[in-house]
Amino acid sequence: MKRGRKRQHNPNIPEHIDQTALPRSVYFDHRGAGCWYILYFNEAGRRQRQNLCAGNVTLSELHRLIEERNGVDRDSLQYLCDEFHKSDQYNVLSDKTHDDYVYSRDVLLAFPTKLGKPLGELAVLKFTPALVQRIIDKIAQDGTPSKAAHSLRYLRRVMQWGRNRGFVKDNPAKGIESPKERKQRRLPEDTVMVNLIRFAKQQGQLKSGQPGACSPYLWYVMEIGYLCRLRGIETITLTDENELNEGVLTNRRKGSRDNIVRWTPRLRAAWDAAKAVRSETWERKRVPVPIRADQRFLVIAATGRQLSKSGLDTAFQRLIVQAIEKGILTEEQRFGMHDFKRKGITDTAGTRADKQQASGHRDESMMDVYDLSVPLVNPSGDQ
Repeated sequence: MKRGRKRQHNPNIPEHIDQTALPRSVYFDHRGAGCWYILYFNEAGRRQRQNLCAGNVTLSELHRLIEERNGVDRDSLQYLCDEFHKSDQYNVLSDKTHDDYVYSRDVLLAFPTKLGKPLGELAVLKFTPALVQRIIDKIAQDGTPSKAAHSLRYLRRVMQWGRNRGFVKDNPAKGIESPKERKQRRLPEDTVMVNLIRFAKQQGQLKSGQPGACSPYLWYVMEIGYLCRLRGIETITLTDENELNEGVLTNRRKGSRDNIVRWTPRLRAAWDAAKAVRSETWERKRVPVPIRADQRFLVIAATGRQLSKSGLDTAFQRLIVQAIEKGILTEEQRFGMHDFKRKGITDTAGTRADKQQASGHRDESMMDVYDLSVPLVNPSGDQ
């Protein structure tokens, strides 16, 4: 639809109205006491006028009337969520957080209520802590505790944002009991992990478009992540600057300490394979090679650019589905990319202190999460 011509200043419009912010198709009739009206085309294509309200209303009330006429309910949870997702506070969040918030928003807005309409159509001013608690408990019972916990965190954030900007008076999601999420501490078996890496290497050699072909970087991402005890995001952000004569300089997140993982033939083979794939891709795609070592990422996508975390997760899940179909592993043996780090820490030789130093964790309690090995000890008493 073409935009109409720019509004000319109307001296008859009340001074408290910012004429540049008037809704489209809204006009002022100064005759008599004055009134606001709209012009629209009827079903026959003829222009018609409809009086909207008296002339002494505010600009915000005019916008509210237009939105109500267009089916927009400014009091609803749907409207509050839409405004939050258009805000600067939402835009500065990471892509992963955006995906989580969009998922949680959709869960809440579609949640059925006893009034016969979804939660998104209810007025947020009528939300109470008891209502929010019932909703979260119901989601946890019908779905999963994780889904309920994510929905609660999102609702708490949105309500607090709305409270600070006058959409709601209080935050009814504050202080709500969060369901206990199930902790997934999976440890892949040795044979399962080795078979999956071999399968990824085999399928990665197939040309793109062939049945069963997978991303060529998957096998060495898994291999480096296991050998260096790295998260997925830490593996794909390694650069040539991390390649030292002594070994691989890690780039750990979340406050963990970096260390240098000594070269072994297995680690060297995976690293060189990654560089070979990168060189071939850059040459084929004619991608300019960065001069600075810290800008030459070890793992790249098929486009020749840096691989994103979401791209890695998607490719890995496709590989897992294919591996289950091929019988490489069972549904019960399924595990995630982060479990390669847990497997690497568990398989590290030495005491618990040695494993903590190798993993870079500052807090010893993290070994309860990542070290799932069973210590071998001597019996008590005289030997």
